[in-house]
Amino acid sequence: MDFLFHKVSENEKKEIQKQAKKIMDDFSGQLGKVKGEISESLIDRGEGQRDEGSVECNKISREIMFENAPEKKGDFIVGEEKSWS
Repeated sequence: MDFLFHKVSENEKKEIQKQAKKIMDDFSGQLGKVKGEISESLIDRGEGQRDEGSVECNKISREIMFENAPEKKGDFIVGEEKSWS
């Protein structure tokens, strides 16, 4: 697939930026013409998924976080450093 790659000149970059801006402006203009509001979510939530705005997920306290942390140092949770590389 190396044959598909080529260096892009400054003129080509400017032309690509101009085309991208036109596409975005056209799309934005079309969105502005849409009338009405969607009254219900288009997301079909399966069983066990929380609804947006649910308070339940915000009840995780500092104490619970520290109870679940495998290693703590004072007021800090100690995490692994660069173990993924």
